[in-house]
Amino acid sequence: MSVQTNQSLSVDCAVFGFNGKTLKVLLIERRYYKPDTHLDPLKLPGAMILENETLPEAAYRVLEEATGLKNVYLKQMDIFSDPKRVSGQELEWINRYHGINTTRVVTVGYYALVKLDNRMVAYTTAKGAHWVDVDDIQRLAMDHKQILTSALSVLCREMLQSPVAFELLPRKFTIRALQNLYSAVLGIEIDNRNFRKKILSSGFLTPTAEKEQGVAHKPARYYMFNRNAYRKAVRENLKLGFINNWKY
Repeated sequence: MSVQTNQSLSVDCAVFGFNGKTLKVLLIERRYYKPDTHLDPLKLPGAMILENETLPEAAYRVLEEATGLKNVYLKQMDIFSDPKRVSGQELEWINRYHGINTTRVVTVGYYALVKLDNRMVAYTTAKGAHWVDVDDIQRLAMDHKQILTSALSVLCREMLQSPVAFELLPRKFTIRALQNLYSAVLGIEIDNRNFRKKILSSGFLTPTAEKEQGVAHKPARYYMFNRNAYRKAVRENLKLGFINNWKY
C-alpha cells in the first residue's frame, strides 16, 4: 500500500551556503514549467508532506534529495498560511505536479546550513540546481521570496546569538573568512582589527599549525571552532561578546 500525500500541508527549505565571499541559497527549477504560463521558474526546495511523516522528517527528506546529505543543520522558522499564498496558475501547477486536488496549501518554512565545498556543488549541479547569491534574487515562484526573506532574518538573528556561522564554514578556516561570512550575512562592513581582537579574546577559536598556501598575500593561519569552550561559556551564562558591540 502506497503512502498517501497530505494535500494541504508542505515544507519549503531555504538552504544556505557560503563560498568565502557571498552568501548563496540553493534554488531548483520547477518541473513541468511552461514559459507561456508566466510563472517564475526557480523555487526553493520543498515538497508536500507524507501522511506517515512528521514535519521535520519531511524537511530532512527534501534536504537529502536536494543536497545528498543526511546530517544537515536544520531549523524551523515560520509558518506561511495566507489562504491566497498559492492561487490561480500556481495552484494549478501544485495540483498537477503533486497529483493532488486541493484549494489551499499551508507551508512550514525551514532554513538549513551546509558547507559549500566542491562535492556539494558537483552534486547539486548534476541535479540541475543552482547556487545563487541571495542579493541577486528578485523573484521566485509562489511566495518563496517571502520565505527566503524570513529565513534570512532568522539567520541574521541566530548568528548574533549562537555559533551557527560555523555550520557554513569548513572545519579549518581563517579569521578573514569568518569575518567575510558575518559581513555577507549581516550586510555590514566590519572593522578587521576590532573583529580579530574580539574573536580571539572570546576563546572560541583554536589555532592550528597550518597556514594558507599559494596566496599572493601573507599566508593566514587556520583556526577551528572550539565547541567545548563555547558550551562551557553557555553553562556560565556568557554571551558571544565578540559579536555584540562591534564598531562597524
